[in-house]
Amino acid sequence: MPVPVWFTDMKARSDKRNTVSKVAMLMEKVLASGALRPGDLSAIKIHFGEVGNDSYVSPVFARKVADAAKALGAKPFFTDTATLYSGQRSNAVDHLGTAALHGFVPEVAGAPVLIADGLRSNDWREVEIGRKWFQKAKIAGSIVDADSLIVISHFKGHEMSGFGGAIKNLAMGCAPAAGKREQHSCRFFVRQDRCVACGKCAEVCPVGAATQEGSAKAVIDRARCIGCGECSLFCPPKSIAMDWSVEIVEFTEKLAEYAFAAVKGKEGRVVYLTFVTDVVPECDCAPWSDIPLVSDIGILASTDPVAIDRAAFELVKAAEVPSNSPVSGKAGPGVDKFAAFHHETRGEVQLVYGEAIGLGSNDYELIRL
Repeated sequence: MPVPVWFTDMKARSDKRNTVSKVAMLMEKVLASGALRPGDLSAIKIHFGEVGNDSYVSPVFARKVADAAKALGAKPFFTDTATLYSGQRSNAVDHLGTAALHGFVPEVAGAPVLIADGLRSNDWREVEIGRKWFQKAKIAGSIVDADSLIVISHFKGHEMSGFGGAIKNLAMGCAPAAGKREQHSCRFFVRQDRCVACGKCAEVCPVGAATQEGSAKAVIDRARCIGCGECSLFCPPKSIAMDWSVEIVEFTEKLAEYAFAAVKGKEGRVVYLTFVTDVVPECDCAPWSDIPLVSDIGILASTDPVAIDRAAFELVKAAEVPSNSPVSGKAGPGVDKFAAFHHETRGEVQLVYGEAIGLGSNDYELIRL
């Protein structure tokens, strides 16, 4: 039987049909599943956005999610985990500061913020999953300990996974730095013919694997590389490469297995809300927000991470491309917009493999509200 995925577009015609009220309407639908119960310590997994990024989900919308949880007697808290790369979210103190800067404080968002993997990303539990790549996965302590989980995702592009939605939000977002490192199996190198010796890769590499001195071209010590991909994201001439034909499939399958670990033990206790708006080419981890690939489409809700990601992917794939889109002239309706921008990625692997390992289903019914 197809999995229900509720959908509302972004049209607003009255105060009772604005975006805030639509979020509340979607939460009413999805919480009818009984996922949240009175007294639950309920984690709301969300990305607070990197400093300089403005495409993350607004705390104004997130408040309606917290309000819906509290109306059922749950005790919600917003949460995320430390980044693997250097930035403004690599420890709990900086991360909380970034969350507050972007409006994620109780007075605005309606619930407190707790960084799920602790002060220095060392609060995690091993979860037994017995899958192809991992027998066990490292999941942040407060995610494991939470009674129920609400996953708020911003659907957008990503330089390695192709796109990021609920699956990536679970996999990377619920893992400590050590778990993120396990997923990032890829090892990068510099294409010397393209390198312009700008030194940007060396500047952003969190472990010093990328180096560049004087006028010499950059090099990456593959033995030290942790595969986080920051060098690739920041490289102006896109001279950073890896063995895409082999490593990208492994990375994407590992992503799906970690998502499976994040929700294991919470069967029937997880719901998903995905914003298919500001569909920018890069993750919200980037300290910028580019022109979106497509115009705003709408918001989705479901109890299944694969189904909601499949629905979001198909909606973006079917969409028209504005003239100012980064993929204008390269991808029209029916074409994968994410692969058109990130040519080597294999985004659909996370959907196909996610279903294969029991994470969810690609068979869904889109219910328009």
